[in-house]
Amino acid sequence: MRKVMQKRWFRVLLAVTAFIVPFLVTGVHPTSMHAVPSYARQTGFPCRSCHTTPPELTPLGRQFKLNGYTIAGMPMTTAEKTSRTAGLNLLQNLPLSVFFDTSYTQTNTVQAGKQNGDFEFPQDVSLFVAGAWSTHVGSFVQFTYDTQQDHFSWDNTDIRYANSRNLLGKSFQYGLDLNNNPGVEDLWHTTPAWDYPFIAADHEPVPTATPLINGILAQDVAGFGGYGMWNNHLYLDVTGYRSEHLMNPQPNSGLTYPYNIHGLAPYWRAAWQQTWGNNYLEAGTFGMYTKSTPNSVFIPSESGGTVTDNYTDVAGDLQYDRTIPRFRNDVVSLRGTYIRENSALNASAALGLAGFVPHHLNAILANAEYHFGDRFSGTFGWFNTTGTRDPTLYSPAPITGSANGSPRNSGYILNLSWWPTQNIDLAVQYTGYLTFNGRSINYDGSLRNASDNNTTYVLIRFLF
Repeated sequence: MRKVMQKRWFRVLLAVTAFIVPFLVTGVHPTSMHAVPSYARQTGFPCRSCHTTPPELTPLGRQFKLNGYTIAGMPMTTAEKTSRTAGLNLLQNLPLSVFFDTSYTQTNTVQAGKQNGDFEFPQDVSLFVAGAWSTHVGSFVQFTYDTQQDHFSWDNTDIRYANSRNLLGKSFQYGLDLNNNPGVEDLWHTTPAWDYPFIAADHEPVPTATPLINGILAQDVAGFGGYGMWNNHLYLDVTGYRSEHLMNPQPNSGLTYPYNIHGLAPYWRAAWQQTWGNNYLEAGTFGMYTKSTPNSVFIPSESGGTVTDNYTDVAGDLQYDRTIPRFRNDVVSLRGTYIRENSALNASAALGLAGFVPHHLNAILANAEYHFGDRFSGTFGWFNTTGTRDPTLYSPAPITGSANGSPRNSGYILNLSWWPTQNIDLAVQYTGYLTFNGRSINYDGSLRNASDNNTTYVLIRFLF
């Protein structure tokens, strides 16, 4: 038995190594995503029907989301529609779920004047209204209790109407979408709203520079758009966003907010998916164009208009999954994303927040994961960001600053997760930095090294 297990581990190692090597030029970025038990209650399916290991979606999981989080399951209250009376199709029970996270976080070197080795009980608690509202309308609505602020706040939200028909003799699924995070409506784990790592500490040091599309606008905007999937292959999505600034008086003044969308910020997504044998491949692109006014909604120009910072983010992404029947249908997953951001910081330069106008960032994110059935997973991720040096935009400061004005950062993330049952996650994650805010040694000008921010994170998550 021991020899059999050793051989299996050796084959697994070879398989993962073979897949990782071509992707070492790409990397990862911290975010989180959730598998929600109310979907299981609604559909009658166990969590593993829609997830390899949560949160990664199976083909059924992607189809469920595409269909507006609706599949027949729980009893409905209905009323017929006529020309003079409105109809009704409503779940008899509210689709509620709860997440409870408790965690331990420790960095290699203590941050001056602060406790190291933090145990948070809880780290956060999330409430979800997630599932069908009616035949064609469903949601993923999240409210999260933040121990740092000691209150609940609005979190990721995706409300959609979905329907289907034939187009050019092929199936066409389409819908309308309301959300508060660019890319939160996506079906894959390569866009910033849902990419690896799927868990993260709430206070570990993180690099300053990242593209605007890479999570900066999450929960700070409101968007409306439409999407479609043709022939189960071609996916298109277009959404327009405006700044929302929760907890701020309405209408917004934009004061103290570094990003205030001027006009409408369009987000686009195109992807092609293909399945053959035991293989699944998605290749796509996404991006966003944003005009922003820092610290105010109006910055007057000499011509009488408004001076803006302009951001153009364009990305390419790839996801590959392979099921291995000889290893009891274990799954290898590979994901990679490249984001290029070109920006013209006219307003920031005029306000003295940036040293000059033209800037760019390149973010490379990737990970390789092995799923041991639906109970264990191990993941290696890599991330690398480079861009324009600007000592004004990236200035020196203890821990968070840059001594040389460079946005460069790079490193890796290792994760081991165990699901003893489908609604309990036990995970250990280690983040290692090779460069942080521009350097490896004394990156902040206060004698802190990149490796001082290496973080060990332990999570216990309960879903019910």
